[in-house]
Amino acid sequence: MSTPTTTEAPKPATPAAKPRRPRPQVMSVTPAAAEQVKALIEKRGRETAGIRIGVRTKGCSGLSYTLEYADKQEPMDEVVETEGVKLLIDPKASLFLIGTVMDYEEEKLKSGFVFRNPNEKGRCGCGESFHV
Repeated sequence: MSTPTTTEAPKPATPAAKPRRPRPQVMSVTPAAAEQVKALIEKRGRETAGIRIGVRTKGCSGLSYTLEYADKQEPMDEVVETEGVKLLIDPKASLFLIGTVMDYEEEKLKSGFVFRNPNEKGRCGCGESFHV
């Protein structure tokens, strides 16, 4: 009596897992803005985790950017480290800020941070608020 032989079908080769590409940063910072952020943190005179950037409902167009010192990094913060500064992006603001460039401008009568946001659909006349 002969014993039946079983032939196993060859297993298909599993493709090697593709390495994930690094996730792009939510926003970028110009050298002028980075220098101003560094100066503000140094003037504060105490330990600072970074600058927290957010968006809040305000103004005639609907939304306004917020900046504040962050004493600690929150678990859900999106972190942007560039030009020697650390920006902590409020998780509720991330979708509004994708692709934004933060700059610092000094003019004759005013100076401040400027956000160039490709998601903006419009701004109010005074420039204090925007909508997406």
